Amino acid sequence: MANHLYQNDLPDGLDLGPIVAIDCETMGLNPHRDRLCLIQMSGGDGECHLVQVAQGQTEAPNLCKMLADPNVLKLFHFGRFDIAALQNTFGTVTAPVYCTKIASKLVRTFTDRHGLKVLLQEMLGIDISKHQQQSDWGATDLTSAQLDYAASDVLYLHQLKDKLDAMLAREGRTDTAQACFDFLPMRAQLDLAGWPDTDIFSH
Repeated sequence: MANHLYQNDLPDGLDLGPIVAIDCETMGLNPHRDRLCLIQMSGGDGECHLVQVAQGQTEAPNLCKMLADPNVLKLFHFGRFDIAALQNTFGTVTAPVYCTKIASKLVRTFTDRHGLKVLLQEMLGIDISKHQQQSDWGATDLTSAQLDYAASDVLYLHQLKDKLDAMLAREGRTDTAQACFDFLPMRAQLDLAGWPDTDIFSH
């Protein structure tokens, strides 16, 4: 495994493949208040590519091109937050997408534990540390421990997707999952527009 850290944007000509796992680190959980600090990505090959976002930055042309590319599936765990953070920062709608947390909730109805650490332990036998989760991601110089933590959130999502896809197919819920993934970018936009906690489908 290797981490490749870039400043402000992905380098020209970098191709991460047809399915890119993505996760974001921010200063907090309110996208309007808490800035986006780091975006980590993997093509599923054991390599992690990380983009450190400068304070006040609003453009990342190479990254945004990939986020909007209809031929690249963007793979998240709890994509609702990351998609909103990316759109709030760069103004780009990320699509198409896949969310392992949604997939887990649709097919692992025997449990209410759908966090990434639990899924990796139970489905892949992989144990990741969450020790750096609440560290200062806005620091100018990120530590190797921070980078390794960030990488661990994307390095195994391709394998997890394969396991969840098999379960979705087995239970006849593949189409339902796809419809949820298709709606996810709009769900993130609703969050940004002021409906984060409102069920607009309720009576």
